[in-house]
Amino acid sequence: MSDEVQLQFVREDAEGFQDFRDVLSDYAPQIEKLASQLGQNPSSPELVGDLFRLIHTIKGDAGLCRVMFVVPFAHALEGLLARLRSGELLYQEVMGDVLMLVLDRIELVMAQIAGARPVDEVQMHTLLDALRSLESLPLPSVLATCSRLVAAMVGVQGKSEAPAVATGAKSVVQSRQQDMLLFRTLALQLEQRMPEFLGRTERNLKLALELNRQAGGWVDAEQLEAAVYMHDVGMMFLPESVWLKLGQINDNERRLMALHPAWVAGLLGRMPGWEEAALMVLQHHETPDGEGYPYGLASGEISQGARILALVDAFEAVMLKHAHRGQRRSMLRAAAELNAADDQFERAWLDPFNQVIRRMLEQSPA
Repeated sequence: MSDEVQLQFVREDAEGFQDFRDVLSDYAPQIEKLASQLGQNPSSPELVGDLFRLIHTIKGDAGLCRVMFVVPFAHALEGLLARLRSGELLYQEVMGDVLMLVLDRIELVMAQIAGARPVDEVQMHTLLDALRSLESLPLPSVLATCSRLVAAMVGVQGKSEAPAVATGAKSVVQSRQQDMLLFRTLALQLEQRMPEFLGRTERNLKLALELNRQAGGWVDAEQLEAAVYMHDVGMMFLPESVWLKLGQINDNERRLMALHPAWVAGLLGRMPGWEEAALMVLQHHETPDGEGYPYGLASGEISQGARILALVDAFEAVMLKHAHRGQRRSMLRAAAELNAADDQFERAWLDPFNQVIRRMLEQSPA
């Protein structure tokens, strides 16, 4: 850990803190656009210069708004960009990946600070030290370090032992195709409510089933499929002004939103043979730290299927956020954001999730 800077993850000035969160959100699409253009024209001094100036502006704004932990990260990124601007290094896309993932991580840490949630300070110090090394390493080492940083932030490294799952009774040996058809039809109706939702049912189902297989098939696949279809159907019982709202919701709207898992879980629970799916739906917004809803369950009280569903649901939400901002590599960055939020997801489920995402990234076109 570097001893040059003691990062202080505090909100010194509440108004300035929020102002900086807002401007950082405004700068992100500009930086994303420049990084994309540099991928097409890596030797452009104008593009590198524009990118350097934006990062420099972010550093200055962070200082003015008293968000001091951001300053050394921006300074380290400036150091890398200065080497590009001088012609010492040639831009590579992995550098753009690092740049955007670091900004995403800063946004996440600010959200944790705003929500009075713990920040992994050791992780942030380690990240800063690695970024600083980019200011002096030779090009091959720079590229290798960038690749390691991307892998670390996305979470494709390392494995942990999967949680033990008690084997339950097998699903009843009767055909439930009509039930499943109903569940799927309702999910597709939900998709129609927003253009951004189109295709989410198939995306969520594919990821959930792949994650379950990667983890050893601990959750009944049929029950998991039903839960994927039904987990957000309860949203349609809410006023559209609440669940289709693009901005932040108020406290009353948040209380309404917290009701939607129980509504659908109640429906599933009254249908013979879907008790496991009902539990997954009911608990998919619970988190290991006990801060979830509707019951504030702790880690050991949450069903394994609900943990899969929570990851899939969060991944889709972050993908949607990045797609709305027009950012590339949204899959990579969504995975990084989920891995950084390790108070919401258990490591034992993140590891198989990361393996699935890595395969998807390898199979996707460049």
